[in-house]
Amino acid sequence: MAQGYQGNKDRLAEISSFGKTISKRAGFKCEWCESKDDLRVWDYKPDVSPTMETLALLCQQCRDWAEGRKAAANELRSIRNALWSDIPAVAEGAARVLARCKEPWTREAIEESFIDDAVKSEILR
Repeated sequence: MAQGYQGNKDRLAEISSFGKTISKRAGFKCEWCESKDDLRVWDYKPDVSPTMETLALLCQQCRDWAEGRKAAANELRSIRNALWSDIPAVAEGAARVLARCKEPWTREAIEESFIDDAVKSEILR
């Protein structure tokens, strides 16, 4: 158990070391919806070593959506522009949230994005 705790503690410290750089990259606003409230670094791929491509600065609402909380389709329109980011944590993360909503516009938006086709196929299956 101590190793798991220490491993998690080390990972959080590593993610924290990216905080200032990611905040600057994001313009100090949520990289999905552009809110400036309660911003924190979100770990898109917790099973790999954190990098600038696997981390995103998100507000509480978007972190909740990323962690599986349901959202109304009209709420999700606020994150549609994130699909055009060249940062995987931003674009692919938002696409995964949008894909859970079965509205036709969400699928269309994901299909039109610049996300890698193999990733799109996995997200839209």
